[in-house]
Amino acid sequence: MAAGTVVSRATGLIRTVLQAAALGTGLLASTYNTANTVPTSLYTLLIGGALNAVLVPQLVRARATHPDQGRAYEQRLVTLVVCVLGVGTALAVWAAPQIVGVYMRDTADNHEAYELTVTFARYLLPQIFFYGLTGIYGQVLNAREKFGAAMWTPVLNNVVLIAMFAAYLGLMTVPDRVADITAGQVRLLGIGTTAGIAVQALALIPFARAAGFRFRPRFDWRGTGLGSSVHAAKWTLLFVLANQVALAVVTNYANAADQELPDAGAGYSAYTYAQTIWMLPQSIVTVSLVTALLPRMSRAAAEGRVADLRADLSRALRVSGAVIVPAAFFFLALGPLLAVLLFAHGAADAATARPLGHMLQAFGPGLVPFSAQYLLLRGFYAFEDTRTPFFMAAWVAVVNIALVTACHVLLPARWAVTAMAGAYTLSYAIGLLVTARLLRRRVGGRLDDGALRRTYAKLLVAAGLGAALGWTVARLCGTSLGTGTAPTALSLAAGTLTLAVVYLTTARLLRVPELSRLPGLR
Repeated sequence: MAAGTVVSRATGLIRTVLQAAALGTGLLASTYNTANTVPTSLYTLLIGGALNAVLVPQLVRARATHPDQGRAYEQRLVTLVVCVLGVGTALAVWAAPQIVGVYMRDTADNHEAYELTVTFARYLLPQIFFYGLTGIYGQVLNAREKFGAAMWTPVLNNVVLIAMFAAYLGLMTVPDRVADITAGQVRLLGIGTTAGIAVQALALIPFARAAGFRFRPRFDWRGTGLGSSVHAAKWTLLFVLANQVALAVVTNYANAADQELPDAGAGYSAYTYAQTIWMLPQSIVTVSLVTALLPRMSRAAAEGRVADLRADLSRALRVSGAVIVPAAFFFLALGPLLAVLLFAHGAADAATARPLGHMLQAFGPGLVPFSAQYLLLRGFYAFEDTRTPFFMAAWVAVVNIALVTACHVLLPARWAVTAMAGAYTLSYAIGLLVTARLLRRRVGGRLDDGALRRTYAKLLVAAGLGAALGWTVARLCGTSLGTGTAPTALSLAAGTLTLAVVYLTTARLLRVPELSRLPGLR
């Protein structure tokens, strides 16, 4: 699973770098990125949140308790999801202008960018249906403890998008303003992006068939147990809604910064690229652990083995922390260098990539509470408790909205979005404290006897020392080598190597056993 995720994220990184080279980090890029945010947000609202958090425990329970091992339940559930997706996708395409208006203001000065975003959205909104197919088939496989395919098929999407952006760069004159992009370029970007998601979704079907799943439409939904799934999904929908409200506010404010400074690279696209890079360790380590552990934790909760559930959560937090903590300090120490190396190409340069690096620094420390809360919430989901995670999401969203609003109102456009990244970090730190307190009550005590706190204290010391020395070495290399791609790469490599060596050495001296468990849970 982790290997598939690594390859997927590596190809995704290549795709992101090519995308930034093709579209830059300013207002033009934000029209495409805002439109590409819409289908993922709507899919998550329609059904995605329920698929990820609620339906795996329901599917596992059906396979364990139903006489037919849950086959009829699966057929009804997949039929219901496909119907919801089909209707939802059609309505979304029809209402594209109104939906885009939630994320970007249509003003006299911004009307051209708004219209381009709507055009992109009409091409990209059909992704909702294919995201849903990916989700439901992935969960059917997960319930059978077949995790590999869902981790590898995103590579196909990335390959399609890499080819698309390469063609865009190689075959066309690359525009740097909204007014300069042609209808042919818009079609290439729109159709190519949706085609990538379609390929990813359809590739899962043979794997599901090999695992024993055959889709047969079944519309006899009444009295079949789907009601409990819908009831559980109610709170998950509200959870997702809280997150999406916060995302819409941030997107609006960040797009406003792009409109004020269209060529500065300090708005929504920079925020999106920075968050994509920042999420890589979480996607590779934490999500892989959760995907493997959630069915096991769900069984433990169903059988009353709360001690086993606590042990799984503690172990997952400690093992993931061995990667997440140094990654957070890496972004804090070396974020600007990484941003310039990856994004100062094509339509962007070092000046427009540097704000992205500052956003990486602001996001960096938040990786630890974000990852930890993601894991802890799965403890509630294992008990099929979706109400508590909603209140946690609402709390985080309210804090985040209040903080980003202050950033938008009080700070100049150049620094407002960077501060919003810091607000994201602070809101999740507060959310983690509340989540940990509530989970302790739910599971009847602490997750362990203090091993978790001791491990994280050691990891913070080791990573903090490594980051300080890594930053110093990178700074000295930059001073002596100068600017340019090669000097930047050498400075970043020297800083990263120093951070890694100091971190690993210090962690071993402090006797952090989780370093030996990184390949997987044992």
